[in-house]
Amino acid sequence: MNQLRIVLLLAIVVISSSFTEPNVYNDGYKIGDKAVDFKLKNVDGNTVSLADYKEAKGFLVIFTCNGCPYANAYEDRIIALDKKYKEKGVPVIAINPNNPSIQPDENFTKMQERASAKGYTFPYLVDEGQKISPVYGAQRTPHCFLLEKTSSGNIVKYIGAIDDNYQDETAVETTYVEDAIDAMLQGNDIEIKSTKAIGCSIKI
Repeated sequence: MNQLRIVLLLAIVVISSSFTEPNVYNDGYKIGDKAVDFKLKNVDGNTVSLADYKEAKGFLVIFTCNGCPYANAYEDRIIALDKKYKEKGVPVIAINPNNPSIQPDENFTKMQERASAKGYTFPYLVDEGQKISPVYGAQRTPHCFLLEKTSSGNIVKYIGAIDDNYQDETAVETTYVEDAIDAMLQGNDIEIKSTKAIGCSIKI
């Protein structure tokens, strides 16, 4: 009986140690955590992973979707962020975390239509089975995760909103994401590392 107990304890230890990414089954990533990579289908039919970007200095992973009014309000700003920072080594990677069986407007065909209509300059990936968004801890659309590419992995540097005014871009006072990326690229400490993501709840 004691031997069986020891074997079970060892098995638990081995299984636990296989989960190298912190907070996977709790509230998602915290600042300083190493983010897991993924391999998800893009609207062009190809798969995309962070590892594909050999020259990247980091990534702006944004969980967003087709129909949420908050996501729509930020859509042009997301496109602008990609155009501004992709050349500097920090591309936008957009992921749709919604379950299309619950939210039909979020199906793959609708994603393709949205990306084409808006002229997305970044990949728009489908999180089939909603496997990646819970790992990251995404709760809203849009929800941003700024990652810095390092020799030890992709480290979470900022989590939260794009800026402080989703309703009116001209009234924005603090550009959280831009400030965070600029500081990261300059090797400086990010002043505001996390904010509350404002948007629609993710439908899983």
